[in-house]
Amino acid sequence: MFADLSPLVAATTQWLTRAYPPSGGALAGALCEAQARQAATVAARLRYPTATDAALVGLAGPGGSGRLDWISGADADDGPSAADHAWRTWVDEVVASWAACLLGDAVLAAEAVAALAGGDHGAGTPPGFRRLVAPDDRDLEAAALLRHPDLLAPVAGLHRARLLERLGRGRALVA
Repeated sequence: MFADLSPLVAATTQWLTRAYPPSGGALAGALCEAQARQAATVAARLRYPTATDAALVGLAGPGGSGRLDWISGADADDGPSAADHAWRTWVDEVVASWAACLLGDAVLAAEAVAALAGGDHGAGTPPGFRRLVAPDDRDLEAAALLRHPDLLAPVAGLHRARLLERLGRGRALVA
């Protein structure tokens, strides 16, 4: 049974780094990718908190990057090649949206990392997700586009309400 979210995390990370490329050379690329991967990992583990959830997405598939490509303008060319299309089928729109929310809001990112303790994925959680929750100046410079709230807004806004609900920040009940 498929219970590993790594293909989904890898594809979503690749989509994020292509939509919001790094600023600089190879080191900047690696730092940007590390931040995107941490955000996608946290988002995926929140979205699929149990091994059963992960297995189900492995069977059904995450949905692909179609709407994300349209929103970001990546579909403006003649379309992806066959190789490009293959990895794009593993992109999860909700995970990408949640990752964008986390990349644009350090407080929300810290809250999301803290929420991981309750899921089945907790044992393999890297301590603190430092590059996501406490990026240094070099991280921020490398991922200037990836962390820019205005640029992230169209993608982050797709499923922000669901993320806030998942973190217990749903709408307050009015008496």
